[in-house]
Amino acid sequence: MSGGVDSSVAAHLLIEQGYRVKGLFMKNWEEDDGTEYCTAIEDLADAQVACDRLGIELHTANFAAEYWDDVFNEFLQEYAAQNTPNPDVLCNREIKFKQFSDYAKLLGADFIATGHYARIKHTDDGPVLYQAADQNKDQTYFLQAVPVEAFSNSLFPLGDWLKTDVRLKAKELGLHNHNRKDSTGICFIGERRFADFLANYLKDAPGEIIDTSGRCVGQHRGLHHYTFGQRQGLNIGGLKGRQEAPWYVCGKLIPSNRLVVCQDATQPATRWLLADSPNWLVPNHLPMRATAKIRYRQEEQPCTVKHAAHGGVTVIFDEPQRAITPGQYVALYSDVEAGDRGTRTLLGGARIHSTDSAHLYGLR
Repeated sequence: MSGGVDSSVAAHLLIEQGYRVKGLFMKNWEEDDGTEYCTAIEDLADAQVACDRLGIELHTANFAAEYWDDVFNEFLQEYAAQNTPNPDVLCNREIKFKQFSDYAKLLGADFIATGHYARIKHTDDGPVLYQAADQNKDQTYFLQAVPVEAFSNSLFPLGDWLKTDVRLKAKELGLHNHNRKDSTGICFIGERRFADFLANYLKDAPGEIIDTSGRCVGQHRGLHHYTFGQRQGLNIGGLKGRQEAPWYVCGKLIPSNRLVVCQDATQPATRWLLADSPNWLVPNHLPMRATAKIRYRQEEQPCTVKHAAHGGVTVIFDEPQRAITPGQYVALYSDVEAGDRGTRTLLGGARIHSTDSAHLYGLR
């Protein structure tokens, strides 16, 4: 129970289905000392009000130490390596479907349930995950790194629901959070500027910003502050002889500490990526055809997945993809839609290790 509308309605639906339901509020970050950034106190109050309305008991658990060790440390290590991590994927793997699941068992639970927009089918061969009916809210991308066995006792009550209907149901039930704004961004950063937060943990290493011909066009704060495809915050002014068009990050030259930018939003585009530590949720026989997402808000892209020499996978896209970002995750789906709502099976996913964009410009 996060305090939001999704987990509240999910709890109600389980009660309707005959389950004996208890709520668990997880505290995953310690910064609740009255600063304007952390909303844990407010969230807990909202969760308690929702549980009182639903007539269920609310437990609380503090997983801040586990979150720091298993999620935040990896988050910092990835940024220090000039990559762009995804802590939401790590949080699902390490906290929600590990620590939360273990704690629920201590409370005597047979199942855990969350407000994720995803579908799950429990079969004789194990659990199978599908995209949610609400394609705009589908969250299977963030579940790709969870070991398949962790889903054996998991329920996703909102898988067949549209978000608009969830809010209507919450209003009908008299839940105070029916119109509460959805949480966005990284939980431990809140509303503060990301660069300011990161400066507390990583030192800046300024260097040159160069264009694709190697010409210096500005200075950067440190490569870890930038990600592929980024447009804002580059602080590149008008340059003589250059078109008046936005600049985009299109490469990082780590050995020389230089950031590469271009004025073409469609570049650099490459057809392949290497990914490591693949997590398979269904049996696979590589090579195989699939569809893939390299970011959450993206349509599935047709591709071929093969074994890679380093033990991971190579994903080769039918069409070139832009802003493939090391440290992020590629989610792999079936290439055939299933069900009456046209959803796809989540096959698994892997952490993006590398792609070659600098070679497009002859830069090193």
